[in-house]
Amino acid sequence: MPDTASPAEKLEEAAEAYGARPKAAAPSKPPVANAAGNAKRKRLLTYLGVAVAVGAVAYGAWYMLVASHYVSTDNAYVGTDTAQVNALVAGPVASIAVSETQAVKSGDVLLTIDDADAKIAVAQAEAALALAQRHVQGYYASDAALAGQLSARQADVASANAQIAAAEANLSNAKTELTRRQNLAQSGAVSQEELTTAQNAYTQAQAALNTAQAARAQALAGVEAAGGQRATNATQFSGVSPAQNPEVLAAQAKLDAAKLALERTVIRAPTDGIVSKKAVQVGQQVGVGTPLMTVVPTARAYVDANFKEGQLRKVVPGQKVELHSDLYGKSVTYHGTVRGISGGTGSAFSLIPAQNASGNWIKVVQRLPVRIDLDPKEVAAHPLRVGLSMDAKIDTRN
Repeated sequence: MPDTASPAEKLEEAAEAYGARPKAAAPSKPPVANAAGNAKRKRLLTYLGVAVAVGAVAYGAWYMLVASHYVSTDNAYVGTDTAQVNALVAGPVASIAVSETQAVKSGDVLLTIDDADAKIAVAQAEAALALAQRHVQGYYASDAALAGQLSARQADVASANAQIAAAEANLSNAKTELTRRQNLAQSGAVSQEELTTAQNAYTQAQAALNTAQAARAQALAGVEAAGGQRATNATQFSGVSPAQNPEVLAAQAKLDAAKLALERTVIRAPTDGIVSKKAVQVGQQVGVGTPLMTVVPTARAYVDANFKEGQLRKVVPGQKVELHSDLYGKSVTYHGTVRGISGGTGSAFSLIPAQNASGNWIKVVQRLPVRIDLDPKEVAAHPLRVGLSMDAKIDTRN
C-alpha cells in the first residue's frame, strides 16, 4: 500500500522517534479514584493478616492440644513368630500334601516320611515288651516254687528235731540200762554177754543221735539256701506290681519311643498359617532336624516400628496406635497397642558392633524397635503379610 503521509507529518514522526519532541503524557487518574484503591488494598491486607494470625493461632492450639501428643514413623514393618517345620525322624519323603502359599490349619498333614522302618521298630518293641512281661511272670512262678522248697526244708528241720528227740530218749535209756548192768556185773548178777549187749545198745543210740543231729544241720542248711534263693528272686519283683516292674517299664518305654517315631513320620502343621519357603521334594532323603518348610501365622501378626530415640520420651506399653499399610492405603486403619520397647538398637545386636571410641565420630540418631500388637479382628478382615511396610502413629496421652 503506498505511503500517503505529507512531508510535514513525516518530519514530525522522525522528531518524535529521536526524542526531539516528547510524547504527550497520559491523562492522570482523578484523586478520588486513587484513594478508593488504596483503601481497598488496605482492607485486603488487613483481612489477610487476620486470617494468617488466626491460622497460626489455630495451628499452634492444634499442635499443643493434639499433634504434640502423637509420634509417628513410616519405618515400620509387619512381623510374626513363624513356625519352622523340621523333620523329627530320618527317611525318604513319601508324599507332600501342601504347596507354597497354601493356607493350612493346625494339625493338617503337611507331608509324610516312609514309615516301613518305624513299623518294624514298633513290632520289635512289642515283642520285647511281651518277653519282659513273661520274665516278670516267671519271677512270681519261681517265688511260689521256692516257697514250696523252703517249706519242705523247714519240714525236714522239724523231722530232724523229732529224730533228735527220739535219739536222745533212746540214748538216755541205753545209758541207764548200761549203768545198771555195769553195777550188776560187779556182783556177778549179769553175764558178760548181757553187759556187752547193753554197751552196744548205748553206742548205737549215740550214733543215732549224731545222725539225727547231722540231718538237722543239713535241713537247716537247706532252709537257709531256699530262703536265700527266694530272697534273691524276690528282688526282681518285690514292692511293685507286674505292670510296674522295671523290666516291663523299660520295655514299655522302648515301645512308646517306637510308636512316637512312627507317629512322627506324619508331619502336621504346628499352627494356622501360610506355607512358605517349602524346601523339600518327594523322594528326598531327610535327616533329623532337616528344615522342610515354614508356616507363617499371619493371624497373629504384629508390627515392629522403629522410632527415633527422641520420639520415645513419652512412649510406654499399653498406649494406643493407629496404623496404615501400603497394601491397603489410607482407606484401611488398623488399631494396635504398644506391647513394649526393645532392649537395644539394631546396631547394638549386630554381628560386628560399631566402634565409636576410635577415629572420627559423627553422631547418628538411633532408632529403637517398638513392638505393636494388632487387633486380630482387623487383621482377619484385612490380612497382612510378613515384611510389609506400615505407617504407625502412637497416642502418648494414654
